[in-house]
Amino acid sequence: MISVVIVDDEPNAIQSLIWELKHFISDITVVSHFSNPEEAIEYLDNNSTDCLFLDIQMPTMDGFQFLQKLRQRDFAVVITTAYNEYAIKALKHEAIDYLLKPIDSDDLAETIKKIKKHKSKLKNAENFELALEQFNKRLNKKKITINTDGKLIFIDADDILVVVGDGNYSTLELQHNQKIVVTKKLKEVNALLPQDHFFRIHNSYIVNLNHIKEFIKSDGYVVLINNKKIPVARQRKTDFLEKF
Repeated sequence: MISVVIVDDEPNAIQSLIWELKHFISDITVVSHFSNPEEAIEYLDNNSTDCLFLDIQMPTMDGFQFLQKLRQRDFAVVITTAYNEYAIKALKHEAIDYLLKPIDSDDLAETIKKIKKHKSKLKNAENFELALEQFNKRLNKKKITINTDGKLIFIDADDILVVVGDGNYSTLELQHNQKIVVTKKLKEVNALLPQDHFFRIHNSYIVNLNHIKEFIKSDGYVVLINNKKIPVARQRKTDFLEKF
């Protein structure tokens, strides 16, 4: 089953597309639709879908501005518009297809084929990434695998000083002032790290215990080897001290 989200400032256009998908396409479900692009962005940042049907001409922001505001984009994008001058720009934004309104049923059927092909490629890529990650763990248990910017990065866990969480994002701060930002929540990154020398000392921080230089008990924070100060949550202080 292919899940679809529709964003269009014209309610009639949304209902027309839903009708087309329901009556002419099998294995499709419209999980949500929006006339307000800000509400759509919030939904897409917190929910998964296989495809987004996106109108270009909207009063508060155009479709291309909409795409730039998304935190992450792991779904296919189909541009829908009554104007044909946006085709090249749509391709530059990696849309898998471009449909002119009123949408033709045959054109829509061809687009759905592309969406299914895109979903299959993503699934194969995920399986490959998982297999590669498992192989890497067997080969070298000290390395972790991070997927970011369309590539896999293999990081020596000993190089990580601290991981800082910020909503759906986490920043890995490494030695030599390197930083890697990933679209993973802190708990997801924590699951990748060896638990024998990493500890989540705060809702927003995971520290490498091997790189702690000092623990200031009176103020409740640790100092890393790069002199960065990280707070220790009061409720985690006892568990933290038991690690030493």
